[in-house]
Amino acid sequence: MNPVLVIHGGAGPVSEDVRERVRQGIIRAATVGYGILREGGSAVDAVEGAVVTLEDNPDFNAGCGSILNTNGEVEMDASIMEGRDLSTGAVSAVRGIANPIKLARLVKEKTPHCFLTHHGAAQFAAAMGVPEIPAESLITEENKKLLEKEKREKEAQETDSEPNLGTVGAVALDCKGNVAYATSTGGIVNKMVGRVGDSPCVGSGGYADSNIGAISTTGHGESILKVNLARLTLFHMEQGKTVEEAADLSLGYMKSRVKGLGGLILVSKTGDWVAKWTTTSMPWAAAKDSKLHFGIDPGETTIKDLA
Repeated sequence: MNPVLVIHGGAGPVSEDVRERVRQGIIRAATVGYGILREGGSAVDAVEGAVVTLEDNPDFNAGCGSILNTNGEVEMDASIMEGRDLSTGAVSAVRGIANPIKLARLVKEKTPHCFLTHHGAAQFAAAMGVPEIPAESLITEENKKLLEKEKREKEAQETDSEPNLGTVGAVALDCKGNVAYATSTGGIVNKMVGRVGDSPCVGSGGYADSNIGAISTTGHGESILKVNLARLTLFHMEQGKTVEEAADLSLGYMKSRVKGLGGLILVSKTGDWVAKWTTTSMPWAAAKDSKLHFGIDPGETTIKDLA
């Protein structure tokens, strides 16, 4: 089986001043994840590696780039799933750790549970020796300004043309034919304290089943939750749809039924893949057969050889 890795950097507009940094960040994360697969690593190792790279990049809304809640604090959500045995781990409303996706994987592998939240997740992180970092070290000046702007516009009852719906995610198919997904986010700007979106919710923020494929979603979390976007897409594949058809059907349904915008990355058990979105943009990259495909805007795809 030829391995495949696909990643996304979140649905929504990408401003000109960060566009090149975002593009390079996506390329770097895809290269890390695909490198793990090429060396014979598992799909779950690859998606974790790719997402950690994005969490460590302040240009993406996850980890050290997480946007702020209404109190100006960072609360992060993440989930990871292995398609071989449907094992899954998730965390929500976590604070003061650098890589929520690593903690989600520890939940999957070191507890009998699937999902830990807030204080319980923090206690578990401490028990596992996950380093606690100062909460303020996750807060960037850009995200402080974004929160202030959002609050001003809310008071004036102005609405942005399209909000930043950023999340990061990865899906992979390894050489043994197993699939996995990982999704991580800081949520939406100016969210209520304790708000949890789709990213840590298996079936909405992602899903992996080695009998079908793997998916990671991004976009308006409440809309994604309402339609169970990840599992809905895989259901269409179970009904015989191609990856392209399944992505179009589920994103189209979310848009028509609940007026929700978003995007997804998807890989099938046979190695077919797609990156689709209904927002203005979605940074993405896909690595297969030693070639890297990547883009940000609709119709924009660059292909380069991987050394």
